[in-house]
Amino acid sequence: MRLSAVPVVLLAGLVLSGCGFSSNRDRVAAQQPTQETTSSVARSPSPLPAAPMPAANVGTAASQATPPQEMLAWAGPAPGPQAFVPVARTAGMPVPSERPIALLTPQNPAAGAAPRTRAQIYGHRFRDAKPVNFGTRSPRKLAVHGVDVSRWQGDINWAKLRTQGANFAYIKATDGGDHLDPMFKKNWRRAKEAGLKRGAYHFFYWCRTAGEQADWFIRNVPREAGALPPVIDVEWNGESSCKRRPSRERVLEKMQVFMDKLERHYGQRPIIYTAPDFYRDNLKGAFPNHPFWLRSVAAHPSKVYPGRKWLFWQYSGSGLSHGVDGRIDLNVFHGSEDEWHGWVAARSS
Repeated sequence: MRLSAVPVVLLAGLVLSGCGFSSNRDRVAAQQPTQETTSSVARSPSPLPAAPMPAANVGTAASQATPPQEMLAWAGPAPGPQAFVPVARTAGMPVPSERPIALLTPQNPAAGAAPRTRAQIYGHRFRDAKPVNFGTRSPRKLAVHGVDVSRWQGDINWAKLRTQGANFAYIKATDGGDHLDPMFKKNWRRAKEAGLKRGAYHFFYWCRTAGEQADWFIRNVPREAGALPPVIDVEWNGESSCKRRPSRERVLEKMQVFMDKLERHYGQRPIIYTAPDFYRDNLKGAFPNHPFWLRSVAAHPSKVYPGRKWLFWQYSGSGLSHGVDGRIDLNVFHGSEDEWHGWVAARSS
């Protein structure tokens, strides 16, 4: 009887053991996460057990309990300061990955306007070996002064001349049909480097054809954007080898041929420079649509050239300035500083 009872006991144990294993397997299966995935979160190939849900309902006393700490998404070590991380560099000038703060702040925040592009206007600081009292209509009351030069001024210090008040310069280029001022190219280049607005002028010979003289000027004076309009200098010159004095009709005809040819080439209407005696003999009432540059060293142009509108006034032939040895012609623009900038801008467009 005792030996036969052993199998019975063993069988009963096995039955009870099977029941316990089945219930444990069900409980484990109930805790495993679902096999579903969402469109935004991919399922891990080795899913971890789901976090236990809190027993309390939302909005009850459980909200007063300390909430469970969230796990950071960053799984690695905390990042250190990036300022000391070595940056890979290539040959040449390094380019920063971000703009320094200093570059984000304008240099002159109070201005709040577009960058200044106008050239600086220097005030009149010239002296005069033979000063003239022009009264209430003194050229000193006008804002923009300048000079005209030729070989006779020698080697000019243009930077110093500009700070003395030379905001523009007219530079002698050619005479007649075969003479080039030996200082023209040097003066033309250095005046620009010093920041002056500059133009070129031609001394007209009455013994050469107008076409020859225009061709000679065009051959020697560059056509450059921003240059001032070309100038035709017409006057009676007793020191010239040409003693001819054509009639008024012939003078106007030759001038027209010369100026038309220059206007076609340079795209700007030439300015007429003249002196009182030549104007009286030939130009009174002529060329109403051309700008004039008038020599008047003893009185205001309105007295010497009544009724004539003018753009430039040559008010002295005995100016003195740092930057030039000897005397120099002094000139002034007929307008305000703003009008000067507007006139120059129209020449540059």
